[in-house]
Amino acid sequence: MAFKNESDAKAYWKENLALMLKLLVVWFVVSYGFGILLVDVLNQITFFGFKLGFWFAQQGSIITFIVLIFLYVRGMAKLDNKYEVEEE
Repeated sequence: MAFKNESDAKAYWKENLALMLKLLVVWFVVSYGFGILLVDVLNQITFFGFKLGFWFAQQGSIITFIVLIFLYVRGMAKLDNKYEVEEE
């Protein structure tokens, strides 16, 4: 990766860390918050015939994690294009 100058490199990594932090917060809220802390509240709601808290603990957090991977890839591609450091 070759940046034009050091300020671009710092800005790139700052935006990269901000993106990762946002995605990690979503992952934490879904997996720990919905799957563990709020499970009793969410179990009062049914989703496809399952209690919602159970669904988040079993499938929801995994599906969310996979979606977050694709969002990270898309976000990094945009960031690479913005700073002109994309792969050829």
